[in-house]
Amino acid sequence: MKGLIESAVANPWRTLQTVLDGPLHPGGREATEALLDRADVTAGTRMVDVGCGAGEGVATARRRGADAVGVDRDPDVAAAATLRGDLTRLPLRDGSVDVVLGECVYCLVGDRDRALTEARRVLRPDGRLALSDVVVEGDLPPLPDSIVRALCLEHASSRSATIAAVEDAGFAVDDVRDHREDLLRMRDEIGDRIDYERLLPLLGEHGADILDGIEALEAAAEEGRIGYVSLVASR
Repeated sequence: MKGLIESAVANPWRTLQTVLDGPLHPGGREATEALLDRADVTAGTRMVDVGCGAGEGVATARRRGADAVGVDRDPDVAAAATLRGDLTRLPLRDGSVDVVLGECVYCLVGDRDRALTEARRVLRPDGRLALSDVVVEGDLPPLPDSIVRALCLEHASSRSATIAAVEDAGFAVDDVRDHREDLLRMRDEIGDRIDYERLLPLLGEHGADILDGIEALEAAAEEGRIGYVSLVASR
């Protein structure tokens, strides 16, 4: 049992994949569908999903008839139409797509400004950026690295700073929406399926630190210091 828990802590993303049904971001498939609606992704739309992971965003767009591909540093071999690449150097020609989709990925990039500039480069002149990301308001308590990585907090910034970064990259922000309720539902879903308080103490002091971090994060989410937003912006 202890070995299984240690493996889960060492690879939190894989653990979340086994716990959650659908994309690993607040709102899941419904949030992706809604974001694609707002970005007007329909039949014939040329779209790239950057940081596509298992390719669920690509598959969702393709079901609409879109000409969609994904880009990821470590593409899932099971994901259709996925290219190997980095958000700061996309393997696409200038002006080659109508929509860039990035769900919960720009907060993982150290050089977000360059990644957003790269998104603008591959968009045609009237193309659209559809982005969702974790946002953090104010300071957070010290957290174990595993939690920081699992919840995309390492490079997360505030709501206003996220919007400003998109605008500084040359986009006009058309629509911004908050998804606090989606974030809280995702927290509750994970909590219902994983008994942290029973399992983590088996790891001793390290487990206790993680449990303290989870409790601090839950408080931060309740207080609105951690949130989730989506936006659509025009090139």
